[in-house]
Amino acid sequence: MLDRIRVPRPAGGHPRTRPDHMCGDKAYSSRRNRRYLRRRQIRHTIPERRDQRANRRRRGSRGGRPAGFDRALYARRNEVERTLNALKGFRAVATRYDKRAYVFHGTITLAAIRMWVR
Repeated sequence: MLDRIRVPRPAGGHPRTRPDHMCGDKAYSSRRNRRYLRRRQIRHTIPERRDQRANRRRRGSRGGRPAGFDRALYARRNEVERTLNALKGFRAVATRYDKRAYVFHGTITLAAIRMWVR
């Protein structure tokens, strides 16, 4: 999914293809995912699973160092998830009745305005 990111630049030029930072849950904590993010120079905040932590410690110095983890930044991820779930509370957003992207974008915009006004 990260390979398909294309964010156009307002002043023109090549679109951005790399986010500044990525947060993920424990399901994305595999060594392969972390290696991919490091190779693309994407900073990430992903907690380490308990079994991965135990295996790393069991291997001692060969197990490598612990993955960096910022609790405050990870807690902000919860805000995004709650907002997306609140948007899904609107039936048209959750079921995506709209066939065209610009109509769906308008539906999401209207739902976000209604959430903000409440």
